[in-house]
Amino acid sequence: MKYRISFGHIEIGRTARKYLGEAIQRHWVSEGRNVRRFEAGFARKFGYKHCEATSSGTDAGIVAFAALYDRGAKRGDEVITPALAFVATANCILAAGLKPRFVDVELGTLNIDPAKIEEAITPRTRAIQVVHTMGRPCKMGSILKIARKHKLAVIEDCCEAHGATLNGKVIGSFGLAGLFSFYAAHMICSGEGGMISTSDAGFAALCRSVRSHGRRGGQLYFAFDRIGFNSKMNDLEAAVGLEGLSMFDWTFSTRRKYLARLHKLLAPLEDRLILYRDGPGEVICPHAYPIVMRDPKKSMDELYQLLESKGVQCKTLFGSLPTQHRAFDFMKIRKGSFPVSERIGRTGLHFGVHQYLKEKDLEFVAGIIKSYFRRK
Repeated sequence: MKYRISFGHIEIGRTARKYLGEAIQRHWVSEGRNVRRFEAGFARKFGYKHCEATSSGTDAGIVAFAALYDRGAKRGDEVITPALAFVATANCILAAGLKPRFVDVELGTLNIDPAKIEEAITPRTRAIQVVHTMGRPCKMGSILKIARKHKLAVIEDCCEAHGATLNGKVIGSFGLAGLFSFYAAHMICSGEGGMISTSDAGFAALCRSVRSHGRRGGQLYFAFDRIGFNSKMNDLEAAVGLEGLSMFDWTFSTRRKYLARLHKLLAPLEDRLILYRDGPGEVICPHAYPIVMRDPKKSMDELYQLLESKGVQCKTLFGSLPTQHRAFDFMKIRKGSFPVSERIGRTGLHFGVHQYLKEKDLEFVAGIIKSYFRRK
């Protein structure tokens, strides 16, 4: 289908073409000069001390969790993670040889419920992964307090939250590490690609080693100190990412404007829909536009199909990974274990608010949603 409103796409401009050309002229497109530029520029833009580029946001998670073995984790140890999230959040834990320990989320934020974290901690828990869902900051104060009490690492999944802030502090700088994705729908796009941010120089060095087969000190010499992966970003992806980074302020402000416009257009439906606005001290990253039915007995399927039929690309709001997706049946977690996540999975969806849309596109999608409820 040719969508009128998609989740996003890539437009290659002069900056990206310049860096792509340089990489081609060097006859070397694996990790190199462009990747170093992208890492340095990303760190400088958001104030992170260390940034390590990876081949995807999922690989950023795999690398960061595998690096925990040098900090005392053992294979099969647990990482607390929200039940409601994109599947990569759990997949990267499993791929690193650890076990996801799921926790339900809050309906009002779509984020992990801090009140439920402590009851999920076991003697094998080594970390808490928070996911800033749909670009909304998690309640980091409460979460960090729990982590300090139990001596747990905090890994922030910021894949949907580039540039989001909480009380003036940028997301990805609260925990041990932040994870980023540069897929087409995200604020900064490199086609594929990911990044790990951290203020811990030692952890950054571990991630550099793990992402390159576990090599010692990032050297090319064949000395392997730990289990690792081939998770490096290449210079072609970094060239595209550099352009996205240079356009970040425009992209962010444009998407924020579209987010506000959709809030205004859909405000008359707030008795039927939950709309997600900035909370106190929050600046949400305008990753996409989520909506959830207020009536927990209603399904979002009909509206989903209507929007798709009119050329609006939709996706569900993830659902409960352990109980609504067959991939996790092996964990044998019974349905009903995560009632809020499961409810959002039935009654929620999201669609794009990317920077290449027009005002008339926003009015178009809002009109479809309004017509659906008029019919009902």
